[in-house]
Amino acid sequence: MPTKAIVWGENVHEQTNEAVRELYPLGMHGTIAAALNQDKGIEAATATLQEPEHGLSEKRLAATDVLLWWGHAAHGEVKDEIVERVQKRVWEGMGLIVLHSGHYSKIFKRLMGTPRSLKWREAGE
Repeated sequence: MPTKAIVWGENVHEQTNEAVRELYPLGMHGTIAAALNQDKGIEAATATLQEPEHGLSEKRLAATDVLLWWGHAAHGEVKDEIVERVQKRVWEGMGLIVLHSGHYSKIFKRLMGTPRSLKWREAGE
């Protein structure tokens, strides 16, 4: 039985930036899903911010083994009810892979209990 994955993407840059549209005609989320689908052990589909329920209905999440989350510019636009739904599924055992600037996403902050900012030190400070 293949692993069922959803690649979630904001789909903002694809709509607002011609260069991104040209590089990723399927969208970044679609490109990632297409690459995953090269593996016969994975069935990857996509979901985006603009879809009803951001493409993450309870029924759809219940059938998902792994959710890949790609976010960058629209973290605040994700509805809290969807964040709660994803959090519940992760606590039930669904895998979550957070990509790119997803460390600022509502779901990552909720699950990690972090303030969403990165801090580091350089040697010799």
